[in-house]
Amino acid sequence: MKPSSTHRTIDAIWRIESAKIIAGLARIVRDVGVAEDLAQDALVIALEKWPETGIPDNPGAWLMTTAKRRALDWLRRKQLLGRKYEELGREMESRHEDDFDAVMDGDISDDLLRLIFTTCHPVLSSEARVALTLRLLGGLTTVEIAHAFFVPEPTVAQRIVRAKRTLAAARVPFEVPQGAELKARLQSVYEVIYLMFNEGYSATSGENWIRPVLCGEALRLGRILAEIVPGESEVHGLVALMEIQSSRFKTRVSPTGEPILLMDQNRALWDHLLIRRGLTALQRAERIGGMLGPYALQASIAACHARARTSEETDWVRISALYEALCQVAPSPVVELNRAVALAMAFGPEVGLEIVDALASEPSLKGYHLLPSVRGDFLFKLGRLKEACEEFKRAASLTHNAREQALLLGRASDCIAGTEDGRL
Repeated sequence: MKPSSTHRTIDAIWRIESAKIIAGLARIVRDVGVAEDLAQDALVIALEKWPETGIPDNPGAWLMTTAKRRALDWLRRKQLLGRKYEELGREMESRHEDDFDAVMDGDISDDLLRLIFTTCHPVLSSEARVALTLRLLGGLTTVEIAHAFFVPEPTVAQRIVRAKRTLAAARVPFEVPQGAELKARLQSVYEVIYLMFNEGYSATSGENWIRPVLCGEALRLGRILAEIVPGESEVHGLVALMEIQSSRFKTRVSPTGEPILLMDQNRALWDHLLIRRGLTALQRAERIGGMLGPYALQASIAACHARARTSEETDWVRISALYEALCQVAPSPVVELNRAVALAMAFGPEVGLEIVDALASEPSLKGYHLLPSVRGDFLFKLGRLKEACEEFKRAASLTHNAREQALLLGRASDCIAGTEDGRL
């Protein structure tokens, strides 16, 4: 195998194994920054040796063993090994390195869960949580994260460095929270994963409307989380939502990158395997019982679209009811705006327009481009083309995504063409 080919193979292995290695090391050294450095040391050794010796039969185990030895050396240098044994109730002089290996061998699922709770800790800003999670759990490079979020690479690098320092300074414990704190902290984890997915699904800036890499990483993390906390209804709701939304990727943009709205998509091209996976995850959330949370409710809405063979068959009355339920459990102006869309589809645009007009004074929606976009759509359907044109133009001025801006300006042009044809 040529070195270049070997390096590509190592890169693929690293993407798969790095989170588990970092998680296992962090449990021992209690510092995610140090854990990542030690894991990177093991990767460097692999890059030096494997092109000559070949890829081991179990490359993940090889990397983990090498990283453990680096951790052992680090603890010795820091004179922490004795303390580690004392914490475990063992006498230093009666133990050997083999015992240390046993200490290092913990449950990978538990370690990954601890790492997720650490990278998504509320002590960090939302941006820092996402960047650190993508770095340590997603295995993405700084360049890839910067490209995904359309921000400068030094900005991402600073966020990651500061996040590690903040966690160390705050002495954030590398552990799974218990009791009521577990529920609260899980919400932070869900938020990070869903924020990651949303940015990939409808990019807020840049030249591309979708960024599949971000969605893929969010979905992968969601699946991991569902495996290690299977008794939580909302994690299955979150996975269901992302699976179903991901099924539309092939139809969300044209071959040249222009956005295709939901009602105009070719549903025959939706990924029905992902839809089935999403519906199965939603069933799990429902079986666990209790009132459905915000992610499960959003997944139920997505399921309504997925079950409709054509846009005309969409059950907008049920979707309106689900948005009403969502307003009860997670009230927000954005949810209310989505409810307005559902009601307009079910009962007519004048019903939706009344709700949207009431939202016009909402401070949090002042710079939100979808408010004038939705209002413009309602006005267009009501034949008020001049007003609709102004709303689409305003929406275009507020979005930072080039593709979406072009779409909105195109709709404004349609309004102008309509008025010239005499449709006022």
